[in-house]
Amino acid sequence: MADEVVLLDTDISMFGMRVRIALAEKGIEYENKEQDLINKSPLLLQMNPIHQKVPVLIHNGKTICESLIIIQYIDEVWKDNSPLILPSDPYERAQARFWADYVDKKVYDSARKIWTTKGEELEAAKEEFIGILKVLEDHLGDNPYFGGENFGYVDIALVSYYTWFYTYETFGNFSIEPRLPRLISWAKRCMQKETVSKSLADEKDVYNFVVMLRKRYGVE
Repeated sequence: MADEVVLLDTDISMFGMRVRIALAEKGIEYENKEQDLINKSPLLLQMNPIHQKVPVLIHNGKTICESLIIIQYIDEVWKDNSPLILPSDPYERAQARFWADYVDKKVYDSARKIWTTKGEELEAAKEEFIGILKVLEDHLGDNPYFGGENFGYVDIALVSYYTWFYTYETFGNFSIEPRLPRLISWAKRCMQKETVSKSLADEKDVYNFVVMLRKRYGVE
C-alpha cells in the first residue's frame, strides 16, 4: 500500500517552504492542501489543535507538526531515499540541530520587526537582523553549504527566508547583500537546486501578503 502524504500549508510560509524542500529532496509525492492563515480551516484546527498553524504533515492519517520536527520525521521515515538531510554522524547531527534551532529562535522574530515597526525601533530591528545573520554567515565560512559540501538540514531551515528578503529590504529601506555577501552567495547557490527554487514562494507574492497584513494590523 502506497504512503498517503498530505501537507497542510500556505504558499508564502517560510516554515511550509522548508517541508516542501525536504519532500522534494526525498522525492516524496504528496497532496498539498493550501490553507488560509487568516480564516483557519476546520481541518487545520483539527490536525493542529495546539498551535493551530501550518505546516502540518499527515502521513497515513497521523499528524506531525512544527517544520523542523517534520523535516526530521521525513528524513527518518524515508531514510532509504537519498540524500540524507541530517548528517549520519551523531556529533554533526547535533550541531545541525543546534544551528537550525538558532535560526528558529532568532531569525523570525527579528525579521518580523522590520515590517511591523517604524523609526528608531525599525533601525534597531535591521541591525539586530543583520547581526543574527552575520553569526550564521560566520558559521558558514567558506563552505558551499552549512553541511559542508552537502546541502542539508540547516540550509533548509534558513533558505526559506531568502524569498522574504525582498520584503524586508523594501520596508526596511536597506540592502542585505553588501553587509552579508557570503550569505547571499550561499542563498543563490541553494536557489540553483530545483528542489529549492520550485519550493519557495515568489518574492512579490510574499510582499503583497505583507502589504495586506500591514494594513490589517494598522502599521501603515
